[in-house]
Amino acid sequence: MNFFKQAPISAILILLNLIVYGYEALYASSFIEIPTQALVEIGAIYAPFMLLDAQWWRLLSAVFMHGSMTHLLMNMFSLYLLGRDVERLFLPRHYLLLYGASALIGGLLSIWTHPLGVSIGASGAIFGIFGALLGFFAIYHKQMPHAKEMIRSLATLLGINLLLGVLVPSIDLSAHIGGLLTGLIGGALLAKNPRYVWGYLLILLCVAGGLLFEITS
Repeated sequence: MNFFKQAPISAILILLNLIVYGYEALYASSFIEIPTQALVEIGAIYAPFMLLDAQWWRLLSAVFMHGSMTHLLMNMFSLYLLGRDVERLFLPRHYLLLYGASALIGGLLSIWTHPLGVSIGASGAIFGIFGALLGFFAIYHKQMPHAKEMIRSLATLLGINLLLGVLVPSIDLSAHIGGLLTGLIGGALLAKNPRYVWGYLLILLCVAGGLLFEITS
């Protein structure tokens, strides 16, 4: 219950991911691993359906979907570890913006780099949260005595995850990098001045628009 009090948004996000995975497992009649076909039918990112049938809602649904129990637990454990710090350092609406924007840009970048691939998972959003924390501590590294230690710890974890993305073919590295950069820029801007949120939104609009233009042209 402590976690729900200290990080209510993260707790709700974790709960939503668990509920969606439960639905996936029931739909596919498989609890440990969900077949690709079932993921596509439920709402995974799959460019042909999105382009031909305008199913852009998949950019949202895919963020809450996972392909296996291992995939789900790894992402939710990361969100659990990061949740308290993120909700302590950022306003709730800014946290949701960083999470959603990282997922969106990560999803669009995934479509652009893998137009026939199937993409699911909260990894892009979670990498965005990693990036946001890095951005925050980079801005305040002189004022906060433990900031440099936090940056080293976060950078180490990120390095391990990015290395896994290179070594494991099924991991969508493009979504991870897109989410990371989106969160890093947003975290730094919002840490510097919360009013920079409007500039951040403008950047997001331009990047998302550019990716959409490339995808649909």
